[in-house]
Amino acid sequence: MRALSANLFAVLLMCALASVFYVWSALENRLERHKRGFLVPDGGSFHQGPSEDLSAKTFRALLAVPAAQRQNSAGRSKAQNRTNPSAFVGSRDYHVNGDDERSAQREGPVKLGYPVDDGIFWSNWLEDLLPVRFTEGYAEAWRSKARTSPVVKLEPGCGRISNQLATFADGTKACVRYGINADQVQGETLTYYLASLLGITNLPPLVLSQLNGDSAQWVAVRTRVNNLQWSDRAVVSLTEWISNLTGVVTPAPLRQESGGLHPALGCFENKTTAELLELMQWSDLIVFDYLTANFDRLVSNLFSLQWDPHVMERDTNNLLKTPHGDLVFIDNEAGLVHGFRVLNMWEKYHHSVLSSVCVFRRRTMQRVAELHRRRDSRQRLLELYRDNEPLSQELGFLSDEHAAVLQDRIDQVYKHVMQCKEKYNQL
Repeated sequence: MRALSANLFAVLLMCALASVFYVWSALENRLERHKRGFLVPDGGSFHQGPSEDLSAKTFRALLAVPAAQRQNSAGRSKAQNRTNPSAFVGSRDYHVNGDDERSAQREGPVKLGYPVDDGIFWSNWLEDLLPVRFTEGYAEAWRSKARTSPVVKLEPGCGRISNQLATFADGTKACVRYGINADQVQGETLTYYLASLLGITNLPPLVLSQLNGDSAQWVAVRTRVNNLQWSDRAVVSLTEWISNLTGVVTPAPLRQESGGLHPALGCFENKTTAELLELMQWSDLIVFDYLTANFDRLVSNLFSLQWDPHVMERDTNNLLKTPHGDLVFIDNEAGLVHGFRVLNMWEKYHHSVLSSVCVFRRRTMQRVAELHRRRDSRQRLLELYRDNEPLSQELGFLSDEHAAVLQDRIDQVYKHVMQCKEKYNQL
């Protein structure tokens, strides 16, 4: 009888937490949309949400595990990445979508052939129309500049009040993420480098900085840093601020009432090239969020369907789009570290979302297959991280347990792709 009562209490507690998550997530999204100043199609703006800080009331805060139970964690926070288009004027490494001819090909109907090759892979001609958003050269140049540029202003504008929009001396901007807990900066940073390892270029450049009021980078905003009660020598992340972004609604094939993005379900009929290119980016996003166990995007929408049947018809959390249709994956602090700690709660939703996709980018799956075959994801991610981030030692890395979880999820994605290939290879 006692066991039954304990189980019933646990179920009621989970329902209560889920309800709190649903209510506060909706309020927090409205707050962040207000700060981003999104425009709706008719030229108006979204209803302005509350101006108070809701960060302490989010589901992520409620699920935080006491520090004594953490292993090898460090922090990152919720904010919005946006880029000043004037930064690096003249650089051809940052692509908003290639040349005029390529952009014109994207807008019209499909003329170059069927969009899927070998049963489950997006066609090469379609991939060629989607250039790299943030090339390796562009990201390296931005990181180099951001590490040394003096910050002359800090102000709200990157989501939670614990984050700030920083203005550099040259007028360019970045989001400064100061983690609410010890998982966030580390999760955001390692997620960025995992994307680099997979060749996924939808994440804005990221660099770490250590708060020091006497350093040339932070001295001009020392008073503001003190007023924010940021700890001295804390490690924060800086991500490039990208302007002129809009929200993204989940495409119809990926909503619950549809059968998913599968080759045999007619998902590609009557689609424009631009629509196919967006679906291709979504397929990368779903694989990526599964690998990192990021529940704060499509998975949270799926979870919220229990109370809100129209959630998929509204903007997806932490996903924005350029005017040319390129998706930008922002606010990835729930990935890897925190996502792995609460994996048991969200895993059935992660599995459901991954199962909805059976069409993939060949280039991404080649990287996944290599990591599966070599079983060295921990070593390769660590080397990439340390080689590119001078503050990697201060921030730390995945625990052995979480590194094993990452390798297992890579293996699960590989297994899923092979099952799709077996099912659809004859199409």
